[in-house]
Amino acid sequence: MAAMRDSRTTERTTGSLLLAERPREWRERLDLGRLARLRSELTRADCGAGLFYDPVNIRYATGTSNMQVYALHNPCRYVFVPVEGPVVLFEFKGCGHLSGNCVAVNEVRDAVSWYFSVSGPRTGDNARLWAAEILDLVTAHGGGNRRIAIDRVDPHGLDLLREAECTVVDGREVAERARRIKTPEEVDALRDAVAVCQTGIARMMEATQPGMTENAIWSILHETNIRMGGEWIETRLFSSGPRTNPWYQEASNRRVEAGDMVSLDSDLVGPMGYSADISRSWIVDGKPPSGEQKTLYGLAFEQVMRNQELFRPGTTFDEIAGKAYALPGSFSEYQIPAVAHGVGLVNEYPIVLHASRHREAGHNGMVEAGMVFCIESYAGRPGGTEGVKLEQQILVTEDGIELLSDLPFETALL
Repeated sequence: MAAMRDSRTTERTTGSLLLAERPREWRERLDLGRLARLRSELTRADCGAGLFYDPVNIRYATGTSNMQVYALHNPCRYVFVPVEGPVVLFEFKGCGHLSGNCVAVNEVRDAVSWYFSVSGPRTGDNARLWAAEILDLVTAHGGGNRRIAIDRVDPHGLDLLREAECTVVDGREVAERARRIKTPEEVDALRDAVAVCQTGIARMMEATQPGMTENAIWSILHETNIRMGGEWIETRLFSSGPRTNPWYQEASNRRVEAGDMVSLDSDLVGPMGYSADISRSWIVDGKPPSGEQKTLYGLAFEQVMRNQELFRPGTTFDEIAGKAYALPGSFSEYQIPAVAHGVGLVNEYPIVLHASRHREAGHNGMVEAGMVFCIESYAGRPGGTEGVKLEQQILVTEDGIELLSDLPFETALL
C-alpha cells in the first residue's frame, strides 16, 4: 500500500544526513559481481574483449570513478575487459593512483588521448598509438577472437581497428544487457541512493514557501545529495505553477506562489554512482488545493499504482503495453510515452512503452527478477494551467515487486 502524507503538516523526519559506509568486503563483491556479469555478456556476444569509454560502463566494469561528468563528453579514460585475462584501465594521465587498489582492475596505464580538443592536428598520429596498444591487448588476451565490443569510438579509431581485421560490435548493447539484472550488492547501493534522494525531497517539501525561487528549492536536493555522498543530478526537472504544464521545463528563477503545484523528477545519481529516479508533486503552503489539482494528482497516482503491479517476473513487455493504464481523454496527449524504464547506475535498458507507442517504437522482452524499474506518470492537459509528475522505483523479486521508494504521497490531494 502506498504511504500517504498529510500535506497540512510541514514537520517531517528526514533522518541523519549521513549514510553508514559500506565495508570493503561488500565493495569487492559489488565490483567483482558486476565484472562477472559483463564478461558473461561479452561471451554471449561472441567477443574476445570489450573496450568501454562511457564512464558509467567503466564504473560498472571496474568500480572506479574519476571526473565522471567531464568524461561524459571528453573520451579521456577507457578500460579493456577481456573475457579471460587482465582488466586494463587506461586512466587520465596523473590519476593512476586513484585506481591502484581496485579489486576488479589488474593494471593501470596512462590513457592515450586523441580527441581533437587535446590532439589538434596530431589526432591521427595519437589514434595510431592508441590503436597499436589496443591491438596488442587483443592479440595477447583475446584467445584468437578479434571481435571486440566498443561502446564509443571516434571514426579514426574505428577505421584503424577494422584495417587490422578486428570486428567491432556494439558495446553499449553488451553493457546494458549486463546491467539489466542487479546483483544483491547493487540493490543495496540502490537503496542507499533512494534514501538520499527521499531525504532531499522531504527537505525540499519542508523548505518550500511562497516567494522562494524554483532554483533555490531545487538546490536543496543537490546539497543533500552531495552532503550524503552522492554525485550529480542528470537533469533540472523542477517547475511550479503554470510552468508545470507542459512537462519537461527546467528549474528557473520564477518565485513560487501560495497554492502553486510544484513538481519534480529527481534523476539523481547518488552514493556509489547509483540512481534514484523518483518524482513527486506538492502544493505550496497558503491556499487549499483546487479541484483541478486534486484531479491531476489522482490521475497520476492511479496510473503509477495500477501500472507498477504489472511488473511481475515472466510478464512480457508486449503484455504490459497491452494492459497498462493509460490516461483518459485529453490527458493522453501529454502522457509520458513510457510505462516504465530500467534504472541502475543511471536510466538503463529496458524501456516499456504505452500501447499507443509500443507497436511503432517499442520492443518485446521479459520482466525478470533482479530488474529495477521506475514507473512513470505525468498528468496534465493541453491548455491546462498545471501538471503533476509522480514516479516510483521498484525492485522485481521472485514473488512480485518491492517498493524501493516509499516517500509518502499527499493525502490532501487524493
